[in-house]
Amino acid sequence: MRLSSLLTLACAITAFILSILSLLAGDKRTFLQDTEILTLNISRLGHGSLFTSSSDSGLLSGLSSTIQQDINDIIGDATTDIASLLGLPDFFNVHATDYCQGDYSPNSTVHHAKHNVTHCSKSTLGFHFQPTKIVQDLLPDGITLDDIHWPSDITNAEHTIKVVSRIMVIFYIIGIVLSGVAMFTAAAGIFTNGRLSAFFNWLVDVLAFVTLGVASAVATAVMVIATNRINKYTDQIGIASSKGGKFLAMTWAATAVMLLASFVSLVQCCVGRPNRAKRYGGKDGY
Repeated sequence: MRLSSLLTLACAITAFILSILSLLAGDKRTFLQDTEILTLNISRLGHGSLFTSSSDSGLLSGLSSTIQQDINDIIGDATTDIASLLGLPDFFNVHATDYCQGDYSPNSTVHHAKHNVTHCSKSTLGFHFQPTKIVQDLLPDGITLDDIHWPSDITNAEHTIKVVSRIMVIFYIIGIVLSGVAMFTAAAGIFTNGRLSAFFNWLVDVLAFVTLGVASAVATAVMVIATNRINKYTDQIGIASSKGGKFLAMTWAATAVMLLASFVSLVQCCVGRPNRAKRYGGKDGY
């Protein structure tokens, strides 16, 4: 009996749960919304240096005369949510398989404002975030992306994000499957003493560690690339992006526990443990 396999079993179970949560976070409006890959904040749209009440005739002329006057009055007021006047949400929470949108309460200028999620897209494994198309579809008639100075750099980055997002999901799925297999091999390893079973357990653990590590690395890359691209335009048009710290902690924790399981399995494989059958001249157990 190999009691050290209890540790590898615990690691495999932990990795399995954390990797599933990383993949499915935000699947519903009330499910792990604070575990996003990144948050795109467009609540300050219209407050950047490219907007002035005199120069943005395209933005102003697309709205009704009443709203035009409102925007002329408030375009320099940092406390006003111009995005809401355009019918846009305040933020988008981007997850691995979908995105959710909502508004800040009472408003976006309040420190630690409450996130009210109002809608989530359909969750699919082939999901990739397309902020340009989403914002364009939400804009009222008469207002274009050019009117709000939407950066073409973000549009150009979407193709790269599409490719790496799909790679990320594929590796998450493989990692989840392998960590699930690792649970069974670890459970079997509790009742066996042979090096062959330890080697097989180590092999599964290593593969799970590598695939979850790749998924976590790709997710981190998506987070960093998208955030850096978006935050280049914070001062100009008022949009901003923030990284999902809880998501990072969860996905890398899943990777770390599989690394620990791999190390324990390697020790089991190298050290082995003499069993009763060998002691009395019998055959080695597997």
